[in-house]
Amino acid sequence: MDRRKFLKVICAGAATFFISGCGLAGVEDKNNDDSKALAKNISEGEKMKIVVINSSPHAERDSTSKYLAQKFSEGAQSKGHEIFTFDAAKEETNPCKGCDRCGMDGDCIFHDAIAEKLMPKMLEADLLVLVTPLYYYGMSAQLKTVIDRFYSRTGRLHGKKSILLATAWNTADWTFTALKAHYETLVRYMEWQDVGQVLATGCGYRSAVENSEFGDTAFKIGAAL
Repeated sequence: MDRRKFLKVICAGAATFFISGCGLAGVEDKNNDDSKALAKNISEGEKMKIVVINSSPHAERDSTSKYLAQKFSEGAQSKGHEIFTFDAAKEETNPCKGCDRCGMDGDCIFHDAIAEKLMPKMLEADLLVLVTPLYYYGMSAQLKTVIDRFYSRTGRLHGKKSILLATAWNTADWTFTALKAHYETLVRYMEWQDVGQVLATGCGYRSAVENSEFGDTAFKIGAAL
């Protein structure tokens, strides 16, 4: 399959929530008219299959990004959506070698957790949730490893919906500029509909994110689906 066929650029979905600093913006009470309209637009009243890809190497009790993923999942499950969670930092994974054995639509040479556990779920999923701590102003290596392995099923992973959940120590207004640009470029390339972003600044440790509004925001996005 010709790689150039996948270079088509389209506009990402309009229903994106960008949350920065300590404020809560773009997500109102989940019972209001806007949230009801959003839920109808995204799920069309159907139960969705959702894949959450965690990538923090920290334990569940310590990870700030996994906390956001947990709150999102609670919100989505409260509406009956099906959640599959993959821990990219704990599973056996391998980086793409660029060998092209898969031909962009075939089995990867690696028979690891990405190929055996994650890929089948992603192919069935309506929504992919990318979850990462901010490392050197980008996504974690663990998440990037998974994304690079999209290559083996590039075409079949196009056209899905997506969400980005990320946490950072930093509080500067440019903290998430690079990650946000990378994610939105991926969304355009994969022809995904971006339905939410929670970019949690000033959340370098678990109690900080637990005491912020970001967890509530992640829950509301899940519940609005």
